[in-house]
Amino acid sequence: MAETVRRRGKAVVVAILALLLLAGAVGYALLNEDFHSPGPAATAVQLKVSPAESIRAVLASLAELGALAHPREVEMYMRLRLRNPRVEIGTYEVPAHASPADIIQMFEQGRVELDQITVIPGTTFDDFRHELDARSDIVHTLRGKSDAQVMAALGHPGENPEGRFFPDTYFFAPGTSDLTILKMAYDRMAAVLSKVWQGRSPGLPFDTPYQALILASIVEKETGVADERARIAGVFVNRLRRGMRLQSDPTVIYGLGSKYDGTIHTRDLTTDTPYNSYTRSGLPPTPISLPSLESLLAAVHPDHTDDLYFVATGKGGHHFSRTLAQHDAELRVYLARLREQQQALARHQAAGNP
Repeated sequence: MAETVRRRGKAVVVAILALLLLAGAVGYALLNEDFHSPGPAATAVQLKVSPAESIRAVLASLAELGALAHPREVEMYMRLRLRNPRVEIGTYEVPAHASPADIIQMFEQGRVELDQITVIPGTTFDDFRHELDARSDIVHTLRGKSDAQVMAALGHPGENPEGRFFPDTYFFAPGTSDLTILKMAYDRMAAVLSKVWQGRSPGLPFDTPYQALILASIVEKETGVADERARIAGVFVNRLRRGMRLQSDPTVIYGLGSKYDGTIHTRDLTTDTPYNSYTRSGLPPTPISLPSLESLLAAVHPDHTDDLYFVATGKGGHHFSRTLAQHDAELRVYLARLREQQQALARHQAAGNP
């Protein structure tokens, strides 16, 4: 009798274990099916992950956004599969109806949406630093440091930073340091300048790529018209060859710094600074802006003309002249047009128009 009870007891235990195994298998199959089934989100959603956020918190956020129906089940399934993805900080674009498997794979592959910063040609290194300092998605290691300290941190102590950073759009993951972004821009300019210099035209009146960078920075500030760059560079090259001063207003403005009030006065043209190309011969000591590739190419491939002067037309672009007499005549036309525009504006405002 006792033996029969024991046998029945073992049979019951075996049956219970079989049922548990069956239930576990069914449960796992259901979890697996849900893990690979399309999610509930009808449209793409953006998930922002903060530093030190756990996978449970990330899954809960996805549920709040409507991209996951059962975050706890997803977490349980991943534990069973020994999957614990590291979720990088930043923004993720979760496609419509993405399955939990798709979302976890996105995390495992680190498909975070990159932020970007655009450096505009013709701006200065100071402008670049202000833009970096204003960004909340960048780790700031250089804020408050001098330009000399920044260049030392980049591994280029003693270099003047102006002009040495290539203007472009740079993509980066949130939490990238300002030093890393500056290094990307510095290295890019170094590579571009080296390649441009290697392909330069023969017989240029300067001997180093840095001097080409200086000239390119002036060309960048002198015109926004793409097909004028090489001709303007040609004017400056002609003047350098003849020992004439460049007489470039942008160099004067750069030398004035914070003293520039928006207008170049006669006193500004006659007050000597290292950047006043009306009072000093040759190129200024450093670039005056961050030049584009087009201006770099213009500096090393200037147009071959007899032009020695140029003046704005007042309608966009410039008039080019070979003689001072021609230049003075074009200058009078420009000044007359400028006066007409100012008078028309004054009449417009006097009439009560905004």
